[in-house]
Amino acid sequence: MKQWENETFSAEDVARLYKEYAKIVKNYGAAIKEVQTKLEILDEDFELLHDHNPIHHMETRVKSIDSILGKMERKGLPLSLESISSNLTDIAGIRVICHYVKDIYAVAELLKSQEDVEIVKETDYIENPKPNGYRSYHLVVKIPVFFVDYTAKMPVEVQIRTMAMDFWASLEHKLRYKSHGTIPKFIAEELKECSETIAASDLKMQRIHSFLQDIEHNMTLKTEEEIAQTDKIAKAVVGVAEIAAEQKE
Repeated sequence: MKQWENETFSAEDVARLYKEYAKIVKNYGAAIKEVQTKLEILDEDFELLHDHNPIHHMETRVKSIDSILGKMERKGLPLSLESISSNLTDIAGIRVICHYVKDIYAVAELLKSQEDVEIVKETDYIENPKPNGYRSYHLVVKIPVFFVDYTAKMPVEVQIRTMAMDFWASLEHKLRYKSHGTIPKFIAEELKECSETIAASDLKMQRIHSFLQDIEHNMTLKTEEEIAQTDKIAKAVVGVAEIAAEQKE
């Protein structure tokens, strides 16, 4: 069990919360499954309609009790399950990794359009990146989870980003951890520059993808036109042959 430096919470309170939290972890895990299943179905259906999967892969997590205690401590909040449920909306989380920036907004809109999904919070860190260069699209949603004898509306944080954004965020997090939360100014500037380079690359990849889609679409149209023209010629040839046969008779 983690030792709290400023002793905000007593050992008894922490021990009690460990036991209580174990009882509700399954609720958050079930909420993640509900949202993940929705996203998997939407991804498959999107592919049937557009011949493209917007989602590359997904990662899930339920915050550990130590992480929750640390956040409650930093926020100066009382230590209880009720307080945790009322104040923390990111205990259950799904990270959705997309191929392209355009896919991020497509996935977000598809999820938001679900009738049983309630939008609690929405933040676009792509249009408005954080000062350190962090980019991602965040949604906090509430979804009903059906248990044996009750139904609970559970919050789930959904982070949607490209593979490049995820690469940057993961490395930035590791570097911040290694520097004990404080990154030297010159490194922070380098990281921000890397973020901008990655963002520009994301947009280039999006343009390339769109260009190739247009080429494929135009080739498909051309093929269909060629088939129609060939069919028309074949019918004309058959017609001429039939007329010639009639005249011969």
